[in-house]
Amino acid sequence: MFSDRLGAAAQAIQAQFKHTLGQLDDVPVVRAMRHATHGGKRLRGFLVIESARLHGISSAQSIWAATAVEALHAYSLVHDDLPCMDDDDLRRGKPTVHRKWDEATAVLAGDALQTLAFELVTRSEASPEPAVRAELALRLARASGAEGMVLGQALDIAAETAEAPLSLDDITRLQHGKTGALIEWSATAGAVLAQADAAPLLRYARALGLAFQIADDVLDVTGDSATVGKAVGKDASAGKATFVSLLGLEAARRRAADLVSEACDSLEGYGAEAETLKEAARFVVTRAH
Repeated sequence: MFSDRLGAAAQAIQAQFKHTLGQLDDVPVVRAMRHATHGGKRLRGFLVIESARLHGISSAQSIWAATAVEALHAYSLVHDDLPCMDDDDLRRGKPTVHRKWDEATAVLAGDALQTLAFELVTRSEASPEPAVRAELALRLARASGAEGMVLGQALDIAAETAEAPLSLDDITRLQHGKTGALIEWSATAGAVLAQADAAPLLRYARALGLAFQIADDVLDVTGDSATVGKAVGKDASAGKATFVSLLGLEAARRRAADLVSEACDSLEGYGAEAETLKEAARFVVTRAH
């Protein structure tokens, strides 16, 4: 069931991107946006759609917020891959935007995808309630900016030149921003759309986001670039502290498994309707890319 719903969400989000970007001029920066938004697991968008389904919100409505967070995520990857950041040549098994075009186009494509995210989440189709749209946008701004993803990325860059390696608490704080904040936004979006209590989904998302990052650290050690779709082994070669370097490979895997259990337990109040979200948590620590 999970794989089917994840695939359906990915197809729906891709179709929404095709429709939205298809209305723009066919110029290099828009082509770069299309390139950056093609493919990927679409886990964040899936979390939006599934959390909305739990609260009786149709996919025709939640697709707007789902596509918004995927646009925001795509922008972050385009900028993260730049030479001034992680300097990567490969993303989702394809050349990164600055390699396929150039650095200026990559910067502008990322900028445009970020603003597109806020356009999509504040359209009337996203919610008939202006206050709900405003709340989604406010939460997205906080999750993606200097309180969330951007802060996490800044801490990650600072760690590369720090005199002392990061502690486990430091890495947890860093990754809560870099990876966890957008996952939290996504998993709680359905409750926000329904104007319902988001606390159980927030607990789920916090455990899920940390498990996701630990799994990423494990893949950086155990995966290969052909399967993962991006360069691997970069953290170790750069001497960066990660969950794996601090805990060890097997202990990191056990920690991720414990977090999955914690995420699943937080959904008990939703009954059988939350099974797909539980499967998503299990997928996070067993994925190969």
